[in-house]
Amino acid sequence: MSWLVLVVSGVLEAVWAVALGRSAGFTRPLPSSVFVVALVLSMIGLGYALRTVPVGTGYAIWVGIGAAGTAIFGMLFLGEPANGMRVLSLLLVLAGVVGLKLFH
Repeated sequence: MSWLVLVVSGVLEAVWAVALGRSAGFTRPLPSSVFVVALVLSMIGLGYALRTVPVGTGYAIWVGIGAAGTAIFGMLFLGEPANGMRVLSLLLVLAGVVGLKLFH
């Protein structure tokens, strides 16, 4: 269960990161609200998962999912570049996350 919560928390990290960017410095109420809710839920989930997942592994996986998710969202929906080297870099991040889970 902790691993599932960790993955969901990593996805919520990407949600709050995107919402933060869309909030225009907290001047837009909806993205600002999404940021706060996703941030709190993400941290609660990370804290829960770290009760049984090693902190170094859990934190790295949480950050990796959040960073990759944010970058992928940007490429798919925000017009950010999606060239081969960026995609390869994301695949390397995801490979690292999978490796941390497999070899913990």
